[in-house]
Amino acid sequence: MSMAADRAVRLDVALIHYPVVNRSGEIIGSAVTNLDLHDIARAGCTYGVDTYWVVTPYARQRELAEKIVRHWTEGYGGSVNPDRKQALSLIRVCADLDEVLVATARKWGRKPLVLATCARRQRNTLSYSAVRQQVRQGEPLLLLFGTAWGLAPAALAAVAATLPPLRGPGEFNHLSVRSAVSIILDRLLAIPEEQAESRP
Repeated sequence: MSMAADRAVRLDVALIHYPVVNRSGEIIGSAVTNLDLHDIARAGCTYGVDTYWVVTPYARQRELAEKIVRHWTEGYGGSVNPDRKQALSLIRVCADLDEVLVATARKWGRKPLVLATCARRQRNTLSYSAVRQQVRQGEPLLLLFGTAWGLAPAALAAVAATLPPLRGPGEFNHLSVRSAVSIILDRLLAIPEEQAESRP
């Protein structure tokens, strides 16, 4: 059994670059971005995520992502910024979701509960409170986040459930995926306020 299997929080994040949709609803593959690598890794490290999976079927995109990660974890970047090195050490780059599912099942000793995020409410929505409870009980979870204009319908249909969409008081609802990851991780993994205040 891996060291990860002994952790109280068993949660991974996967950033999906295919299949996703564009603004017209067409299925596309999106490009890996430097900002997504850095900012989601930093959020994941802050909240105790075990692995941040970057999923793209495009070999050159994987090579680019791996080159960026190596710079910050093995190269000069890591020597001058150890905090960034720690954060980007969470990243694993892979070609498809099947790779993630096999690796996470091996890591946790069982298949994780796979949940998706979406800007529109889906039929199979699971509340944040219910998911928080599963996290506290040590249930292994895998959260899927879509790039571009979100996960394609086939990807949404393949998960166990979706999380409720993030909403503010107005009608505008188009957060960056980096912002959405941070907000959702805070909702699921933040320590209670009274515990945070007691920390030195």
